[in-house]
Amino acid sequence: MEIHLVPAFSDNYIYLLRDPSSGAVGVVDPGDANPVIEALDRRGWTLTHIFNTHHHNDHVGGNHVLKTRTGATVIGARADVARIPDMETCLGEGETISFGSQTARVLFVPGHTSGHIAFWFPEAKAVFCGDTLFALGCGRLFEGTPAQMWSSLTKLRALPDDTAVYCGHEYTLSNARFAVTIEPDNQDLQARATEITAKRERGEPTIPTTIGEEKRTNPFLRADRPEVQAAVGMAGADPVEVFAEIRRRKDNF
Repeated sequence: MEIHLVPAFSDNYIYLLRDPSSGAVGVVDPGDANPVIEALDRRGWTLTHIFNTHHHNDHVGGNHVLKTRTGATVIGARADVARIPDMETCLGEGETISFGSQTARVLFVPGHTSGHIAFWFPEAKAVFCGDTLFALGCGRLFEGTPAQMWSSLTKLRALPDDTAVYCGHEYTLSNARFAVTIEPDNQDLQARATEITAKRERGEPTIPTTIGEEKRTNPFLRADRPEVQAAVGMAGADPVEVFAEIRRRKDNF
């Protein structure tokens, strides 16, 4: 599966997908239709699928224009049927949807919003997780609880290590600056922070990351690790409580 990053607004990423064997073309979280239309026209592609991870306008704001222009099928969470524009295919945990020769499996990952989902393409080794999991971070808890978000993150963490992670924003540099305050002795994290700084100085994206890389370096996925618990003064505590403390610190960072 071809995957192309389409920058939007100040730090959003929209993703353009194409299944070469069938010619199916999808877009993930089109907050703005204009850069999507430009990317499609440049490649001579016709949009067939619109995938939405959650209802926030910077992820769904382009739905109506793209649907009207192309007739593409709008796909999203059943729980958000009243909040996602033009949605016609409603899915929930464990359900699948065909995208040409590819199959996407839906993961219900609430926390950032109450109806948030992710689309996992096992054959393409890719997951589109919106604002639940970021490179070195996770989304703010606007509509969910720490317990919900921790459950969602551990669900994503359980995917194969070589799964490419495509998230909704370019937040990695600020996330790295925070992460090293939690685990200053994590050598993998220190090396990654240096690499991220260099990439951003060159104007390069830091996405995709991988599940394996996040497991080694993302403090929000590591709230059950003894070294992280000790670092925040909560040795042996419930991982949900440790996660909540890390999220609180990030909110005030």
